[in-house]
Amino acid sequence: MLQPGGGFKCVPADIPHRANVRQMAALVDEARGQGAELVVFPELALTGYELGTVRTRRDLWVRADDSRLDAVRASGAACVVNCVAPTDEERPAIETLVFGADGELLTRYRKQRLFEHEQEVFAAGRSDGRFELAGLRFALATCFDNHFSELVSRGATDGCQVHLASSLYGTGGGVKELAAVYPGIAERFGLYVVVANHVGPAGEWTGCGRSALWAPGGALLAQADAHTSMVVTAEVG
Repeated sequence: MLQPGGGFKCVPADIPHRANVRQMAALVDEARGQGAELVVFPELALTGYELGTVRTRRDLWVRADDSRLDAVRASGAACVVNCVAPTDEERPAIETLVFGADGELLTRYRKQRLFEHEQEVFAAGRSDGRFELAGLRFALATCFDNHFSELVSRGATDGCQVHLASSLYGTGGGVKELAAVYPGIAERFGLYVVVANHVGPAGEWTGCGRSALWAPGGALLAQADAHTSMVVTAEVG
């Protein structure tokens, strides 16, 4: 299986005009041209990291069957899409939706470890995310989740071979964190690790790019640059 990740330049708070959905569909098409079967997008890729906006604009909250996601669901490859989703509480969740190549929902996952001011906006998830594709078992995590080894450990114990992280790391200190956390997971837990990160402005941050894939043991397989919205691929499994 070819497992892609790549930088993503998000249009802020633009679900109504579907600019980010169209960009996702175009990147999936590019990835499929490289033989990819699964595409991973960054944290809050549908809206950008616009916490003040998504707190008050419920039109930016999406469910898995939202028609505004049709272009992604019909893209012809499995996709990992992170978004703002309604919950049974007043606050929404940072949710990962995984669609199969046929557009069917494979699983969903809600971020459990909320970072600082995210705790004022979102409700934390309470369960882990898993799915199987092409004979491989995948675990899901979102950005700050990956800084807590118990979540990763549960995935490895549960038989997962690939750890997928939709994330937002900014320029400055975020570059060092990204470069340390993810190969560290690959080395410590013996997993393939994929991180998809933003490029350019994302709310109060500027994404540092460098989306990447590591092999079990920590060897770098592929990495995007720091500036470009792009796809990188590597074979896993």
